[in-house]
Amino acid sequence: MDTTVTTGVKENVWGGGNRPLGASYGKLMMWFFLVSDALTFSGFLAAYGFSRFKFMDIWPIADEVFTHVPFFHGNYPMIYVAFMTFILIMSSVTMVLAVDAGHKMKQKAVIWYMFATIIGGAIFVGSQAWEWATFIKGDYGAIETKGGRILQFVNAETGERVALADFAKTIPSERVDHERKNGIWFYGETALPSFSVNEVVAGFKANPDILIRTETIGEDGHKTLLTRQESLDKLSDASQVVEGANLIHNEYGSRLFADFFFFITGFHGFHVFSGVVINLIIFFNVVLGTYEKRGHYEMVEKVGLYWHFVDLVWVFVFTFFYLV
Repeated sequence: MDTTVTTGVKENVWGGGNRPLGASYGKLMMWFFLVSDALTFSGFLAAYGFSRFKFMDIWPIADEVFTHVPFFHGNYPMIYVAFMTFILIMSSVTMVLAVDAGHKMKQKAVIWYMFATIIGGAIFVGSQAWEWATFIKGDYGAIETKGGRILQFVNAETGERVALADFAKTIPSERVDHERKNGIWFYGETALPSFSVNEVVAGFKANPDILIRTETIGEDGHKTLLTRQESLDKLSDASQVVEGANLIHNEYGSRLFADFFFFITGFHGFHVFSGVVINLIIFFNVVLGTYEKRGHYEMVEKVGLYWHFVDLVWVFVFTFFYLV
């Protein structure tokens, strides 16, 4: 944008020219947005790091939480998260190729590379939604004490976690008053867990090969395993059954872990979803030949900056939540 001064000499409104650092106004504004967004993510991750350091001895172990793979049963620590990360990084590669093709005014190449980027982003968002659903549902269940501590159940011989459904006893008269037909479920409670505390305790007493481990991490890096007698004593402090994770309870350990997980990964997931939507708009403009008519593909480059930022942020989120 230019302005004319009284001397009749044309000057630029920018002190260093109207294209600082060789960037257009739109691209410069995108950089401003990314810097501010980076500061926001930095604040969130710093808060997460502080909380984890403060509650290090009860923080859930990622290898024991993120062990699921769609359509497969078993323990596969970090496998699917690594797959999600690979997909997102590869989508960043295809975006680079799309920008490069745009510089060379190769419309068909831009179309294919942007299409691949959109597919990669959609797979990542879908995978994150599945991961959320799995985390919320849980797969073992646990007991929460009156002090808010989590008690998990393990096989005394193998040390592997045991689901409540594998040993809890069903007591027919335990929850008759809370059936849906009686209406109490709708007014007095949230959805009930699969078993009551009494049913879990009764099943535990009937299975001497099951022990309790607490959420406290010992010097060996593993959660503390209690003896049979210590386990029985601990159950006397049981308050409620916890299945899965939400903002109030977390069967894997500290509730704060679930709070940060939902907030930070959700915030990042919203960015990825927004990026997919924006990429779709730019993609259709490329197909329609909008940027061919303009004589440049700068919009592809600007959305590419946003997409690379989203990928870079995920590297830090992945490191903080899953690796460290």
